[in-house]
Amino acid sequence: MTPPSATDAPTIRLIPKAKPQAIRRGFPWVYANELVLDRRTKALAPGTIARLEDAERRFLAWVGVTPASKIAARVLDRDEDARIDADWLRARLARALAHRERLYDAPFYRLIHAEADGFPGVIVDRFGDALVLQPNAAWADAMIGPLSEALAEATGVTTILKNAGSRGRQLEGLDAEDAVLLGAAPEAPVAVEMNGAIYLADLTGGQKTGLFYDQRPNHGFAARLSRGQRVLDVFSHVGGFALAALAGGATEALAVDGSASALALAEDGAARMGLSERFATRQGDAFDALTALGEEGERFGVVICDPPAFAPAKPALEAGLRAYERVARLSAPLVEEGGYLVLCSCSHAADLSSFTGACLRGIGRAGRRAQLVHTGFAGPDHPLLPQLAESGYLKALFFRL
Repeated sequence: MTPPSATDAPTIRLIPKAKPQAIRRGFPWVYANELVLDRRTKALAPGTIARLEDAERRFLAWVGVTPASKIAARVLDRDEDARIDADWLRARLARALAHRERLYDAPFYRLIHAEADGFPGVIVDRFGDALVLQPNAAWADAMIGPLSEALAEATGVTTILKNAGSRGRQLEGLDAEDAVLLGAAPEAPVAVEMNGAIYLADLTGGQKTGLFYDQRPNHGFAARLSRGQRVLDVFSHVGGFALAALAGGATEALAVDGSASALALAEDGAARMGLSERFATRQGDAFDALTALGEEGERFGVVICDPPAFAPAKPALEAGLRAYERVARLSAPLVEEGGYLVLCSCSHAADLSSFTGACLRGIGRAGRRAQLVHTGFAGPDHPLLPQLAESGYLKALFFRL
């Protein structure tokens, strides 16, 4: 895609009732009901780079347009002299990479965290010499060639994979076809060391990009609580909290997940750590497993529940909060007196207050009393854009019961 020049770029405009102050203050989205969606605007190809103006025809920002989406435009740059091209991509990437290289000694991290890094809708996770790219907005999908080239140039990686399975791409009307953009897909899972644990990331067949880097600091905090304790990790994926707990000195850990393939990777990680004898798995529905463990009279020093997003959008909020409450109610009885319960949410729609309330209701209905000893969020390779609450999606509550 060749970016338009300032003189030939299409222009889209806010309706008179729309308030431009939010854009000027850094909000990165323009909703369809805020735009003049005339025939000309609706005819723009998804991913078109356009000038956004207010109702008085004053420049606001360069945006990527998806006319049929609820988020009809995503802000790319508020400098009128900017040109959204390969040089622009390289400059943004250099800034994102410098932040990660200051934080981490090894090249395993989230390299681009969407709006917070100035790449609306774009996720890039790095696994050593491989990158997994999720272009979840039409503008990025349209520029996937220059974006891939800029990523390869900035990082020196030999493999770039396109992961197209996200819900965001569906909302943008984009395809669901994964692709190899550079090099060859890894033939085996990639080993990633975090907090002393070894995780196996399946970059082609795993969930999302293959591993969840966002929980890294929360894994570390949970590991400190797990020294000398028996640990239960529910919704474990590839061993997330369980393997970190073992690395931190847990006497044993049980990982529960619905995916047999994810648990197999967790077992491989434990084996590489030389801790297989202290690690066990249980495959099946998490709610069923929590119920069964309670009926079996099992007790643990630390119990962690890190479910998928029960409330990914506002229409699902009430049902999602009931699900979080149920997780808390079923897991609290499994915690020894004086032990710790860790409850997590990655739901955009459930803010910290509502999630905390749901957890406390569940703990109370289980007949337990709780101290909140720590609140964790995503790691610093997942920066938060203050103007966009959705970018602060991850919450981890550490309770002592």
